Order: sequence, then C-alpha cells, then structure tokens
Amino acid sequence: MTSPVQPTEPDNRYATKRIGLLILPKFSMMALAGASEPLRAANRLSGKTLYEWTLLSESGGQVSSSSGFEIQTLPIDQAPEVERVFVLASLDIENQNPPKMLRFLQRTAGGGKTVGALSTGTFILARAGLLDGKRCTLHWESIGQFAEEFPNIEVTRELYVNHENRWTCAGGTAAIDLMLAQVSLDFGKQLAASIAEQFLHARIRAPEEHQRMSIQWRFGIHDKRLTAAIAFMENNLENIVGIEDIAGRCNLSHRQLERLWHQHFGMTPKKFYLELRLNEARRLLRESTQPIASIAYSCGFVSASHLGAAYRRTWSCTPGEERRKFDDEHS
Repeated sequence: MTSPVQPTEPDNRYATKRIGLLILPKFSMMALAGASEPLRAANRLSGKTLYEWTLLSESGGQVSSSSGFEIQTLPIDQAPEVERVFVLASLDIENQNPPKMLRFLQRTAGGGKTVGALSTGTFILARAGLLDGKRCTLHWESIGQFAEEFPNIEVTRELYVNHENRWTCAGGTAAIDLMLAQVSLDFGKQLAASIAEQFLHARIRAPEEHQRMSIQWRFGIHDKRLTAAIAFMENNLENIVGIEDIAGRCNLSHRQLERLWHQHFGMTPKKFYLELRLNEARRLLRESTQPIASIAYSCGFVSASHLGAAYRRTWSCTPGEERRKFDDEHS
C-alpha cells in the first residue's frame, strides 16, 4: 500500500478545497478525467480530504460527452459553495452560449474566486467577458476560430495559462498538468510529484510548453528545411503562400524544395499543402457547424464551390455529403 504523502504546507492550509466542474454537452471525457483524477489521487495519497468536487451543468441531469458517455450533474442553481469553477467543453462550441451559465461564471469571478476552462471551455469564459485583457489558451485546433471570434483577446498555444486567477488549458492530457499545478500551489510540490508518478505521468510539463507533437515526429522527417516549410504551411492555411516564397524562407530554390518533397513524401509541395488544407476542412466539417462557405475561406479556398471541387477529387464526395455522413454515423 502506498504510504500517505503529507502536504508540505502548514496545517491551516489543510482545509478542503471545493471545486465545481461545469460541463457542457459534448464535453471531453479525457479532460474530465484529467481534471478529476489528480484530485482523487491527492486525497488518497495524503490520507485527507484535500479536495471535493461537484459535477455541474446549466440545467442538471445527464449530460452526454463527445464519446457518448452520460454523466449525472447538478444544476448550477443547486451548486454547493465552491472556491473554483472549471468549464469543460469540446465539440459544437460555436452553438453553446448558455445565459444562465454565463451569469453563474460572472458571479463566481465577481466574488474573487478562481475561474478556469479546459479545452474549448475557454470560449465560454470569453463569452462571459471574463477574459478581457487576459492571456489564455485552448486546444490548438480551435485557436483560429477563437481568434476570429475574439480578436482582442491574447491567445497562445501553451499547455495552460494562469493569468490573474483565470486558468485556461488546452484540454486532453494537459488538464492533468494544470491540476498538478493547482495541487502544487495548494499543498506542495512533493504531493504533486507523487500524483504524477501514480499516473505514470513521467514529467509535470511546464505551462509554456507547446501542445502539438513536433513536426519531426508527426511526419517522420529530420531535415530542418522541410520542418520549417511544413510549419509555414500549417500557419498559413487561410492565407495561401506561394511555394516559391516558402522555398525562399527555407533557404532553398523552388527546384530544391520540389526534389526534397518528392524524396520524402512522394508528391509535390503544392499537393502536400493542398492536403493540409483539405484535412483541416474535413475536421471542421465533422466537428463544427460552421457554414461550408466559411470553412472554405478559412482553409484557403475562394468559395464553397472551389472547396467542393477539390474535396470531391480527393475523397469522392462533396463537403455537404461528408458532413451528413458523419452526422448520421454519430447521431
């Protein structure tokens, strides 16, 4: 049996921390587990009730996750007294703007309490006006959408951000790192390290670390010129940059870049760039309700019909058919 790890702070800090986990429809189970399991482990390893947490939603009852699991929740108007609230969301965030929930978050923050968000829950904090003048983060796939809706809010690609009592997180396993940071602040680094070890979380990551796996690992390449070119493409899906310009930025001629691309990927850099844009369009078709024309523009196509023609050539279906098929499979 694991010996209890005593919190390293004075006794007056042993008081139970009460946390509300406010979940929205189609929330991420990974984020929920990442948020709650470190709290459970803190209690187990310390032999004390250091944390209590309550699952909340706007109206209460069962809320379905993005993977179909149903979670029982309390309505926010029956929420117990909490010191911190974290919003958990994932898919379909553009359609979620629950007024009662926004007011609840505003009251919580107005009382000087910690308010945070995991994954796309950052949208909810922003819609409540709680991120004005703050730095924040969220899942890398949604950063562009967030920046478009909130152009005056500074958004980063960090794992998590704590800015003036607003904690935001990329979601996924980064929720573990955020909660371990909370445990470390509350009850000491030794307890946080012991929790990480329990989860085989070999290293507690710093907040400023980037979210995505490196390009080298994702594409199996080691040539720095190629990784620089791919990074430039990924950062310019909407505003297309010419291959000649990309080659120049990587200190290559157009011909040298073409040769390297054929050697490593068996295609032209132009076709590779197009596939990156089409893959992003496919993700947005499946995971958002944005109009197809809006998706087309955000992925560098001049119109919905332009996207449709490229989409059909690649996947033998139209964007509309892709969306309907995915919706039918997940309804």
